[in-house]
Amino acid sequence: MPDEVAREAARRIAASSGVPRHDAVVVLGSGWTGAIREIGAPTWRVPAADLPGFVDPTAPGHAGEVASVPLRTTLGTVARVLVLSGRTHLYEGHGPAVVAHGVRTAAASGARTCVLTNANGSLRPGWPTGTGVLIADHLDLAAASSVTGGTFVDLTGCWSARLRAVARSLDSLLVEGTYAMVRGPEFQTVAELRALRMVGADVVGMSTVLEAIAARAAGMELLGLSVVTTTELDEHGAHPVLTDADAVVAAAAAAAAGLGSTIRRVLAATLPTAPPKEI
Repeated sequence: MPDEVAREAARRIAASSGVPRHDAVVVLGSGWTGAIREIGAPTWRVPAADLPGFVDPTAPGHAGEVASVPLRTTLGTVARVLVLSGRTHLYEGHGPAVVAHGVRTAAASGARTCVLTNANGSLRPGWPTGTGVLIADHLDLAAASSVTGGTFVDLTGCWSARLRAVARSLDSLLVEGTYAMVRGPEFQTVAELRALRMVGADVVGMSTVLEAIAARAAGMELLGLSVVTTTELDEHGAHPVLTDADAVVAAAAAAAAGLGSTIRRVLAATLPTAPPKEI
C-alpha cells in the first residue's frame, strides 16, 4: 500500500538523518536543482533511490536526491525542510503511486506545508522566459489520479491563497495562473496548445498535479511555483519555435536561484503552520 511504503521511507529518513520530523517539503522540478543553495545548507542528503519506494528519475534536470535542510524562521525558530531534488513523472511508466510517493513520504515525516516547483510552456505571450508563475489553479488532463477507491478530495482550495499572498508580498514580479498537466512525454501540437488556452490554461507541463492531489489528501497546505521556459503560443496563436528539452532545463536553471530565495523567504515567514502528524 502506498501509505505504508511512505511511512517506511519516513522512518528511514528520520533514522538516517537524525531529524525526527520535517515541517515542510520542497519538490524541485526540471532545472530547479540549484535552488537548494538558496533554501539552505543540507545537514543530510542521500540518493532518493536508496529510500523505500523511490526510483531514480530519468528526465533531464532531475538530480534524484533527498536532503534535510534547516531553515531559520522569522519567529527565530529553526524549521526542518525536506528537499526532493527531482521527481518521477507519470510518463516514466511507474504509475501514479510512485509519482506521489515523495509527497506522501514528506507527509508521513510530519510536513504540513508542501511547495511544488516545475518548468512550464507559456500560453501567454506576455509572460516571457524566466517569469515566475504562482499556480492558482490547475487542469488535470493526464487521465490519472494519485488517489484511488472511495477517497474523495476537495480540490476547490487546492492551492493556498494565503501562501500565494505571502509570495506576492515578497516578490512583486510573480504572476498567477492556471497550470495544465498533460501526460507527456511528447510536446503538444499547435491545435492542442490552442485548445488548452481556450479551456483556461495559462501554462502547460507534465508534472505536479498528481503530487498536489496527494498533498491535499494528506491535509497539507500547498504552494506551486512554476517558471516559464518556453513560449508555446505567440500573440497570433502560432508556435514560435520548436520546444527543446535541454533548453527547458537551462531556462529553469537560470531562474532557479532567485525563485529559490523566494521559497526560502515564504517558508521562513509561514512556518510552523500546525502540529506535525505522527510518523
